[in-house]
Amino acid sequence: MTYIFAAPPTPSVPILGIAERFPVHRIYCIGRNYAEHAREMGHEPEKGAPVFFMKPADAVVSDGRNPGFPMATSNLHHEVEMVVALSGGGRNIPLEHALELVYGYSVGVDLTRRDLQAAAKAKGNPWDTAKGFDDSAPIGPIVPARGRHPIGERLELHVNDHMVQGATIADMLWSVPEIIVELSKLYELRGGDLIYTGTPAGVGPLQREDQVRCSLEGWCELEFGFHG
Repeated sequence: MTYIFAAPPTPSVPILGIAERFPVHRIYCIGRNYAEHAREMGHEPEKGAPVFFMKPADAVVSDGRNPGFPMATSNLHHEVEMVVALSGGGRNIPLEHALELVYGYSVGVDLTRRDLQAAAKAKGNPWDTAKGFDDSAPIGPIVPARGRHPIGERLELHVNDHMVQGATIADMLWSVPEIIVELSKLYELRGGDLIYTGTPAGVGPLQREDQVRCSLEGWCELEFGFHG
């Protein structure tokens, strides 16, 4: 196939322990998946219809690269999340088969321009500019599941060596299989999809000079600062 200019490279994430990489198809995110975070954002937690949004595939930041500090914000926030990497997909996936699609897990940060999100919410507008900007999805290496799945592992984020977010995966309102099922009712999932599974309470601002360190207990870690 011939293009009018060079096609952009496929975004990808390293896989722990092997040379092959994970090609990113789409990045799905779920909001308000931890009760205390829902409350700190002004919502009463409930397991009604899940809130989904997306980031572009090339928003991923990996391999030790530092994200650029985003334009057009004076209130950038961190949101640490467990990330699910899919190797298969489909539509209307049965709950009992959902985990069969999971290739592995990682830890990531949903960077959010909170001021733009608040302005969009106030007008009833979409959140795209608050969530889907350049370098908005830092992620650690993907760890293959190989038959095991996080159940109660701890998720943490430190800013300049101070822990500001911490919870266990068991605190999620929607479990990984349930998230996959609900997404598959709205989209045809595919191998290469990443799912950011929501953030616990403690979200807060980041400055250009800050150093961020986060972890999914027993799986992987992620560290980054900012450039630009």
